[in-house]
Amino acid sequence: MPAVSVHRNYGKVSTHPRRSFEKERLDAELKLCGEYGLKNKREIWRVQKGLSKVRAAARELLTLEEKDPKRLFEGAALMRRLHRLGVLDEAQNKLDYVLGLRVQDFLERRLQTLVFKLGLAKSIHHARVLIFQKHIRVGKQLVDVPSFLVRVESQKHIDFTLDSPYGGGRPGRVKRKKLRTKSKAAEGGEDAEEDDE
Repeated sequence: MPAVSVHRNYGKVSTHPRRSFEKERLDAELKLCGEYGLKNKREIWRVQKGLSKVRAAARELLTLEEKDPKRLFEGAALMRRLHRLGVLDEAQNKLDYVLGLRVQDFLERRLQTLVFKLGLAKSIHHARVLIFQKHIRVGKQLVDVPSFLVRVESQKHIDFTLDSPYGGGRPGRVKRKKLRTKSKAAEGGEDAEEDDE
């Protein structure tokens, strides 16, 4: 049998802070975790890492000449990507706006946040549970990742999956059990009436 090599793409998606116990940062991160219903602080650090990569690319492009072909081509591509994600408005089409981006701008575009804001869930934590339990779809695609970044054109297609009890599918296990016991009780009541006669 031939030897099979497994290729893994090792790339860090988050970096932990240099200073572990900085009170202001710890409080700010805890507030973000609560506001956006995040599992842990690594989710914030992951967004921070992505944001730092985007800002670094913008900073590098801003050092080039205004008419430089690399700046024109890559700058337009970067802006197009951020507009499609909904992180920047269409009116904000200069690289300077990229440097003003915050972590909250990216957290607002998460599927978990949008499910809550659209009123599909009772709370931000309920939204996370619904996504994990495969009740949510974006377009025709079932998505069970709360950190999924939703594009602007996909936002209006967020809905319950067709086979979900919330989306008109078969009722859940507990509801089916209650219906069964209710129907048995009704049948038992009819039998008792017949016995009385």
